[in-house]
Amino acid sequence: MKRKYQIIIACLTVGFISSCSKFLDVKPKDSILPDEYFETEIQLNKALIGVYDVLGSSALYGNYMHGRMGLDADEGFQRSSTLVTGPITYDVEAADLTVQNFWAALYDGINRANFLLENIHRPKMDETKRNEIKGQVLFLRGYYYFLLVANFGDVPLITTATKSIGNTQIARTPSKQVYEQIEKDMLAAEPLVKSATEVGFGGKINKSAVWGILAKVYLYWAGYPLRDQTKYEEARKWSLKVITSGEHTLNPSYQQIFINYAQDKYDIKESIWEVEFWGNDAEAYVESGRVGSVLGIANSTDDPVVGRVLGYINATATLYRRYEDTDLRRDWAIGPFRYSGTPPAKINYSATQIYQRNAGKWRREYEVVSPKSIISTPQNYPLLRYSDVLLMYAEAETEVSGTPIAAAYNAINQVRRRAYGKEINTPNATVDFSGMGKASFLGALQDERSRELAFESIRKGDLVRWGLLVNKMKTVEADFGKDIVPDNLKHGAKTFKSASARDVVFPIPAYEMSLNRLLIQNYGW
Repeated sequence: MKRKYQIIIACLTVGFISSCSKFLDVKPKDSILPDEYFETEIQLNKALIGVYDVLGSSALYGNYMHGRMGLDADEGFQRSSTLVTGPITYDVEAADLTVQNFWAALYDGINRANFLLENIHRPKMDETKRNEIKGQVLFLRGYYYFLLVANFGDVPLITTATKSIGNTQIARTPSKQVYEQIEKDMLAAEPLVKSATEVGFGGKINKSAVWGILAKVYLYWAGYPLRDQTKYEEARKWSLKVITSGEHTLNPSYQQIFINYAQDKYDIKESIWEVEFWGNDAEAYVESGRVGSVLGIANSTDDPVVGRVLGYINATATLYRRYEDTDLRRDWAIGPFRYSGTPPAKINYSATQIYQRNAGKWRREYEVVSPKSIISTPQNYPLLRYSDVLLMYAEAETEVSGTPIAAAYNAINQVRRRAYGKEINTPNATVDFSGMGKASFLGALQDERSRELAFESIRKGDLVRWGLLVNKMKTVEADFGKDIVPDNLKHGAKTFKSASARDVVFPIPAYEMSLNRLLIQNYGW
């Protein structure tokens, strides 16, 4: 976590290697054993920071999860003049290092959480503070397991710290049991953490974050592959708790949400939970990410205002056309211009230049840290926004009620009114949805989630749980065949041509299978 103060990363390393004991006849000086740690409240808080730190690792939200893992699904494709392989093009092998590092980082976070939970009783400290730490750690362990089960299906469920390098033979646990553990952890966390208002910023777990992520967990549980539709009632319950808490409302400006992330400004009413990054790599402690330098409007110069941006991902024409011309979100989520020259100038695209447009939601020109790093950025990344909660509620309520009721319409229409620059809480017939049946409403809601949450690492998970991933990917492939696409971008169609039924999950990493003989590979890999 950071909040205007220097970040300290606490990593706990424990090794038990009896066969090499004759080489280890002196006390190690570069590691800390559990018996020597967890003695004070300060040490406990440092260990907590170590559990949070995994969120910002390069293998997760620091890099891979925005631009390298194909989580944008039908919303974007890799902007490259040559054919590439990997998760981003849905042409991936079990030996892929991106997938391997993603898996490893999540289990690292789980193991850090397990270590802390097993030792949380040791320091003498205020019990309320101890319980708040416990709540955050339980929630984070549940969240790491949620990312695993959503992206790999059945995974080994480990709730005790790994203390021996020989303890590697652990079978995959059925997804239902993994979800039950996630539910158990998050429900236990809920009464222990502070409210969003008490916390006051998005980088620390708060009750609204627990409620909102629980709603998301239940929606995944209710969807493919488990399809336990009783969980829609739970998704409705927990998303409604966020809405009725009175602590949250939409920021009137869609653009300002993302400017705030670039400028390290907190808006707990809209941005309920976010991954925090800091600095420009010029300090001794590095806690920056690549938000805005991977996804962003490409710029090849080191301009001090714009900053260097790789611009890995271009928007699909399918996403572009999902917006109406008057939807203010479109020209923010999808860059309407390119940079040219030194210093870079903005050159607007013509109406026919659709495939050339970069994902534009993350803009380095708004960063206030100077000088700008070539690669890294201080921009925060959203994990849960209030608009997401409103849309989750609208979906869950409609599934439970069997028809879109007034409360569901109100939730989705708040999101739409902001998108068109209207007053959020005032009905507006020009933009509001109304008079739909269940199927039509849910179809419109699926498109609304894409328009609102584009390039926030959410779309693939949504399509998978709705059972629509392959269908939507093939729709984009067909658009590539019909549209005028520049020659240097035509290979982008490969992503959508390659997508198949197996891509609802990633392969179990080959390296993990070589260590753990009890692992069984996913279908199709």
